[in-house]
Amino acid sequence: MFGYRKRLFYPLNIEEPDPVFAYVLMEHYGGRDSEFSAAVQYLNHRSNMKNHHLRELLGLIAAEELGHMELIAACINKLGGQPVSYLNAQGSPWELAYIDQSSDPLSVLEANINLEYRSRTLYQKHIKRANDPGVQRMLVFLANREDVHKKLLQKALRNFKQGGGSEKFPELIYEYKMSLQVLE
Repeated sequence: MFGYRKRLFYPLNIEEPDPVFAYVLMEHYGGRDSEFSAAVQYLNHRSNMKNHHLRELLGLIAAEELGHMELIAACINKLGGQPVSYLNAQGSPWELAYIDQSSDPLSVLEANINLEYRSRTLYQKHIKRANDPGVQRMLVFLANREDVHKKLLQKALRNFKQGGGSEKFPELIYEYKMSLQVLE
């Protein structure tokens, strides 16, 4: 299911080192609302999902979140920092408690919508603090991708709440794949 490409998910152009901001970005690497937390949560939820369309959507988003994590790590390195084994910006280690353990489809979707919202909010906060225009562009890109995920998950939640959803889920998979076309 997972594939690997040599190039980053988004072009990374950084003008000068900023080790202080590199450390701030550790929150996106190993914090509560980090890309790592998102990928692990999606993979966990995917493993417990009976609806194969929702399972596929969660897997696709999990793979993308891993790509975001790689991008954050590359940015931290280019800024003069070092992404350290899943620490947040305060130097605290990542915790399993960050991950929602729901298995009910409605709870899973709500938990992931909330995670995407919190991740986007964190990106918005750090966009304002970034001094480098290349870092700002990357953070805007990642925030926008979190919006794409959130909107797809909200549509999936509406489908479930309306009592069916199976026939509409292939449309969500297609919509997700089309959202990636602009990236290539």
